[in-house]
Formats: sequence, C-alpha cells, structure tokens
Amino acid sequence: TPPRRPLPAPGWAGTMLDKAVLVESLLVFGVVLSVHAVVWDRFSWCALALALQAFYAQFKWDRLLQQGGAVFQFRGAANSGLLPASMVIPLLGVVMKERCRAAGMVYFERFGVVVASTGMLLALFLSVLAVGITKPVPTNTCILTGVVGSVIIYTMKHSLTVSEVIEVLEVLLIFVYLSMILLYLLPRCFTPGEALLVLGGVSFVLNQLIKRSLNVVEGRGDPIDFFLLVAVVGVVLLGLFFTVLFTFMDSATWISSMFFHMMTAVLGLGVIMPWLYRLIQRNPLFWLLQFLFQTQTRLYLLGYWTCLAASACGVVFYQNAKRSSESKKHQASTITRKYFHFIVVATYVPGLIYDRQLLYVAAVLCLAVFVFLEYVRYFRIKPFGQTLRHLLSLFLDERDSGPLILTHIYLLLGMSLPVWLFPRSCAPKGSLPGAGALVPYSGVLAVGVGDTIASVFGSTMGEIKWPGTKKTFEGTMTAIFAQIIAVALILIFDSSVNLNSSYAWILASVSLVSLLEAYTTQIDNLLLPLYLQIMLMA
Repeated sequence: TPPRRPLPAPGWAGTMLDKAVLVESLLVFGVVLSVHAVVWDRFSWCALALALQAFYAQFKWDRLLQQGGAVFQFRGAANSGLLPASMVIPLLGVVMKERCRAAGMVYFERFGVVVASTGMLLALFLSVLAVGITKPVPTNTCILTGVVGSVIIYTMKHSLTVSEVIEVLEVLLIFVYLSMILLYLLPRCFTPGEALLVLGGVSFVLNQLIKRSLNVVEGRGDPIDFFLLVAVVGVVLLGLFFTVLFTFMDSATWISSMFFHMMTAVLGLGVIMPWLYRLIQRNPLFWLLQFLFQTQTRLYLLGYWTCLAASACGVVFYQNAKRSSESKKHQASTITRKYFHFIVVATYVPGLIYDRQLLYVAAVLCLAVFVFLEYVRYFRIKPFGQTLRHLLSLFLDERDSGPLILTHIYLLLGMSLPVWLFPRSCAPKGSLPGAGALVPYSGVLAVGVGDTIASVFGSTMGEIKWPGTKKTFEGTMTAIFAQIIAVALILIFDSSVNLNSSYAWILASVSLVSLLEAYTTQIDNLLLPLYLQIMLMA
C-alpha cells in the first residue's frame, strides 16, 4: 500500500489563500511604487523599505494566527493584513507633505512628515512584535527588520525636530497601551492590520487632542477639526469607562441601565463639553446649532438626510418582519446589505457638492451616534439594547465574528475619512488640482460605487473567479466601469472639480483599488477609500 499523502493545512492558510495574499501584496507594492515615482524623496524610499519588511513579517503573523500563537485573539477567516495596513498611514503622510509643500504651507508640510514617521514606527513595532513571538526566531526576517528599522530611525533623526520626535514617541506609547487594553477586551474583532489602522488612528487623534488642549491659542484652528477630535476621544473614553464598570456589575438590569444613561450625561456635559469649550472658546451647543442652521441649503440637506435615515430604518424593520414571517434563520442577502451603500451614496454626494463643512460635522455626529448605539447593544442597556441585538443580527456576516458589530461603523468611516483627512488648508480654492480634486469622493467611488457594484454584479452574474478568491472578474470589471461613469457624473454636477487631463492616472488608481478589493480579506470599507485617496492625492 502506498504511503498516504499528508493532509493540506487547515483553514484559510491553504495554497489558494497564499496566492491571494501574494497578489494583494503585489497590488500594494504597485501603489507604493506609484507614489514613490511621483514624490521621490527620503520618505518614499523609507516607505519602499518598510513595504519589503512588512511583506516578510506578514507571513510570520499569518503563521502565528494559523497556529494560535498570537498574543491576542484576532479575527478569523482572514490573513493578518499587515502589509496593506502598514503602508496606509506612511503613504498618507508622504502625499500630504508633498501637497502642502507645493502649496507653500510649511506647518502642514511638517505635519505630513510627522504622520509619515508615526505610521512607519507603528508598522515597524507591529512587525517586531510578530518576529519576537515567532518560535524558532526567524533569523533572516530579524536581520531585514533591523536594517529597515535603522534606515527609518536614521531618516527620522535627520528629518524631525526634537519636539516632533517626542510627538511620534507619544503616539507609539499610546498605541501600545491602547492595543493591550482593547485587543484584550475585544477578542476576534480585528486582524493585526485592522488593529494597526483603527488603534493607530485613535492614538494619533488622542495625542493631537492633548497637544492642542495644552497649547490653545484663541482664534487659531478650525472648530470643526476640534469637534472631530473631541468626539472620537470622547466615545472611546466612554466605552473604556463602561467596559471596566460592567465587569463588576450586570449591565442588563434596569439599575445598571439608568446608571449608564446618567453617567453618559455626566461625562458628556461635565467632561466633553467643557473640553470642547476650551478648544473653540464658545459654547459648543450654541455653536453647533448656529452651524447646522446657518443657511437655507443646510436646512434642505438636513431634511433630505433625515428622510434617508428614516428609509434606512425602514429597510431594517422590513427585513426583520420578513425574517419573522419566513424563518428565524433567515439572513439578509448581499444585495440587501448593499441597499445601505446606495443610501450612503445618496447621502454623501449632495453634501460633497453643496456643503462639505456640513457633511464633515454631520459625519462626526453620525459616528458618535453609531458608536453609542453599539454600546447600548453590546451592554444590553434597557430599553433598546436587546431590541438592537435582535434587529442587527439579521445583517451579520463572517467579518462580525467578535462581540462588536463594526461593519456599519466601518462603512461610515470609509465614506467620511476622505472628507475628514482632506487637506483643506493646502487647497486655497477648496479643491486640489488634477486628480486631487476627487479626493473627497474617494469613499463614494471606492465603497459606495465600486464595492457595491462589484458585489451585486459579481454575486448575480459573475462566473469567472479570480484565482484564490471568491470574487469574480465580471464584478471587478463592472466596478471599474461604474466608477469611471461616476467620475464623469461628478465632473458634470460639481463645478469645483477640474481634472486637468489626469484621466490616465484616475483610471490606473481606480483599477488598482478595484483589484485590491477582489483580493484583500481585510475590511474593504475601511481600506479601499484610503488607498484611493492616497493615489488621487499623489
């Protein structure tokens, strides 16, 4: 009897996924090389070196996840995503630095340098962590990590001032402590790459808020920027407070629920409001009301958005009624979940065309509401906690494997981040030249149009699958075509957009990001808009 062949590796670590990871890595290298070809400075060289190092360290993380040797419990059914996540913050900093340098804005040029340096150091830390806990110690990867780390530190030494170095180290320290706390409290909610993006972003926001709070200058800074910083830090601190509190008491009782609402009001009115008052030097509630109802256009937009929010709630209630009448095991289809993508596109496009500042503030408010409702659902706060659990369970997919439901929050972030991160001070006319004029539309194009069309057409008409994935060739090609049509419509309806014959770059950017959507196992709602924004800003 011939000897039996060994069984293939279990789970997602098989050969097909390895091919998908390799193609995903090639696409990320394509983005890095494209940015490097345009910028071509010491930071773009560091980004290339970091990409090479992250490519090797990514396989160490994948092996740790497969063998269950990672320090924390990460999201299953996905690879580590270290390479695509490691390049986002550094590349954002590089292209922001270049855009602001061209506009002559020295302060924001230095800010881009700090962002790029911080992103490189955070990515390097996560790679070192993977190498450190891998047994036996991978000698070649250790040598490569040491060389790349030395290059990055040498570049930072000759590029950053002492205060900027301290700022970068502060963000790294916050990231380390925040990672230890949140990854322990929220198992299976993130991959290592997603943790790098989310927790790295929160760490940077917290450090910026502390820095600006200690150096308040009256009349300096845009109130809507302070509003974003305070809102993000406020909801994170609120979640940490209640997580610690409800480890000692049952959160599902009426007494705990009353205490939850009372403490939310106390923290909001007693901590967050005074903090925001110190930054903007005026009453936050009066400022917000005056801002929202300042013009008639804003009243029309708010009324329109209210109707869309009501229609989204109607979809949720209708689908749950349909589940009750059909089967308790009924789950919403992919096409049904994409209804919300269409609603979000219908929400963001008028805001981008008519009033981007209002859209900026409204997106911050929606993020705060979404996170607060997730706290209510997660802690089962009465009277709506259990109802939210029942209603939202219909829309779960394999990415919601942890205790939190984050896909709808990622959708909001993916649409909003290009608006929030748009360098307004480096665009005096309200729009960047060339392809950069489409930067605020990155979320609409990548997620609202591209991802939605790819999913709908791929699941209904797709037959030819990309090697190593469940995504189809037809879905990707349709997504690229739909995004090109969307760009044409933006040119027609938004007079501030002037592409200056940069059509080839836009087509290449859209194609690269659409292919990345087909091969990545990370949260595409979060990753794709950031990569499209990087390409368009470059």
